[in-house]
Amino acid sequence: MGKVTGFLEIDRQDRKYLPASDRIQNYQEFVIPLKEPVVRDQAARCMNCGIPYCHTGCPVNNQIPDWNDLVYQDDWREAVRNLHSTNNFPEFTGRVCPAPCEAACTLNLIDNPVTIKTIECAIVDRGWDEGWIVPEPPTAKTGKKVAVVGSGPAGMAAAQQLARAGHDVHLYEKNAHAGGLLRYGIPDFKMEKRLIERRVDQMEAEGVTFHCNVHVGVDVTTAELMEGHDALVLAGGAEKPRDLPIEGRDLSGIHFAMEFLPQQNRRNGNESLGDVEPILATGKHVVVIGGGDTGSDCIGTSVRQNALSVTQLEIMPRPPEKEDKLLTWPNWPLKLRTSSSHEEGAEREFSVLTQRFEGGPNGNVRELHCVRIDNKMQPLPGTEFVLKADLVLLAMGFVSPVHEGMLADLGVDLDGRGNVAANTEDYVSSVDKVFACGDMRRGQSLVVWAIREGRQAARAVDEFLMGKSDLPR
Repeated sequence: MGKVTGFLEIDRQDRKYLPASDRIQNYQEFVIPLKEPVVRDQAARCMNCGIPYCHTGCPVNNQIPDWNDLVYQDDWREAVRNLHSTNNFPEFTGRVCPAPCEAACTLNLIDNPVTIKTIECAIVDRGWDEGWIVPEPPTAKTGKKVAVVGSGPAGMAAAQQLARAGHDVHLYEKNAHAGGLLRYGIPDFKMEKRLIERRVDQMEAEGVTFHCNVHVGVDVTTAELMEGHDALVLAGGAEKPRDLPIEGRDLSGIHFAMEFLPQQNRRNGNESLGDVEPILATGKHVVVIGGGDTGSDCIGTSVRQNALSVTQLEIMPRPPEKEDKLLTWPNWPLKLRTSSSHEEGAEREFSVLTQRFEGGPNGNVRELHCVRIDNKMQPLPGTEFVLKADLVLLAMGFVSPVHEGMLADLGVDLDGRGNVAANTEDYVSSVDKVFACGDMRRGQSLVVWAIREGRQAARAVDEFLMGKSDLPR
């Protein structure tokens, strides 16, 4: 612990945003980093708690008090090493993680948690700037060959760990570039894709072979992968979206969020859209159905495309402005969360059920017919209303991985929610030498959970292949 009285003497100070009027003009990141002395002061606020509950809040078990102390002591290089000992990609989590560690911080009992996420991001960004983050190729090869399917955070973490253990790792990605939802789901204004490219370069130098534009189950069969590799890791994510099968669903202008968001990311990356119809919010009244992070991303992207208006509908009741700490801490609380995209211009409606879509003479959606509901999800008579809508984006989450193709060909067992059945001890599926991790195993979740599962699955695969493993769990 660097400064015993730091939390008493230093106020919380976090990163700020560029003004909304400036940031909506482009798709660049707009978070303003703290100056190094300020980051050091913020690290000094860490209390060295007897029980560091931030550990329980962090899925990858970051050693948060340790690297806070290292930053305070100005030992940034050791802080970089410590941070990477638990997290392969802290620049990803330092930008897009909701920071459950901060919710679990003891200082959050008085609404002033340590700025853990900001310090994490500062450490890894400093590491890249100083040239301290370099490829870590293995000292010896094992002769074993592993295929990883899906290059999102789970697949990338698994592949990197396995390559560093000396295995010949081949990472298969159906899209043109690696990154999964980090690249094609999360907008550039939240995380620029150069960060992914930098990690891809590092991983290639460590021995990972990337096979992009290769759709397993289509371009290459699962039988070929099984025959040519000693182990197969399924990390393809949970890509089947939750639909809204109500009257008018077949009208034009109604799209899943993951039909809309990847298009803009591809435009930003000068990547072809292929033969799909362009989906743009420009000059349209946009309605986003779903109140989570994906819905928020749809808002920010629509605003940048110059939508006439953006309205977000949420079926759940409006959460409280502030949680009851004595009931929730150190767990992740239910409370109203306002994202940067909300601040850029969106109306938010809670406890709203969409009853039907209505179209115009051109077959495009024109209106949403909605009704307010009570806390038992029952419509309240007399509360019906109509929203104008030229574009409707369905952002209600994902129900499972896609079963057709790869999973059906492999014949892996599924759990009650339709995910690949595997436990968190060995991550092995019902099929010999086939492992599963990330959203494909646990269902829709956070980037930080995907990284954790990729790391743990890598250790399980290493033990399976070698009988033991030195990889961290």
